[in-house]
Amino acid sequence: MPSDYVTPAKLGHVHLKVADLDRAVAFYSDVLGFEVQVRWPQAAFLSSGGYHHHIALNIWDSAGGLPPEPDRTGLYHVAFLYPDRGSLGRAVQRVMDAGIRITGKADHGVSEAVYFNDPEGNGVELYRDRAEADWPRGPDGRIRLGNAPLDLRALLADATR
Repeated sequence: MPSDYVTPAKLGHVHLKVADLDRAVAFYSDVLGFEVQVRWPQAAFLSSGGYHHHIALNIWDSAGGLPPEPDRTGLYHVAFLYPDRGSLGRAVQRVMDAGIRITGKADHGVSEAVYFNDPEGNGVELYRDRAEADWPRGPDGRIRLGNAPLDLRALLADATR
């Protein structure tokens, strides 16, 4: 890669095929707190903070469809970044209050993350980054990602502070 190479792009949105648009919109708006910006009969566009859309949902080719098979290629998960530990904990509590089963939780050193599936079977990660100064680094200065257990009780306790 040339030394002057700079990636000008950043992730703009995720667009998911869903089986049940009403169910998907309810999950992403009522549970995760995204705001519906545009709603069409076969698609919806949701965002955080008034952006035109971070999440697009449609039933154009998938109405009544089956969830993705675990052994197939495709989206592993979509990840939503929260600004701090308290916000992450509150979001995770809403997920749990909605009866959604947590499928994983991890302390990656650079971040803390909680994993589950949306009602369509798509993987979802909610996470918060640690301050860059706190990221674990090796002797060469490179970031060292980890996969240590995350104390979910402590995370939820911090959500109430």
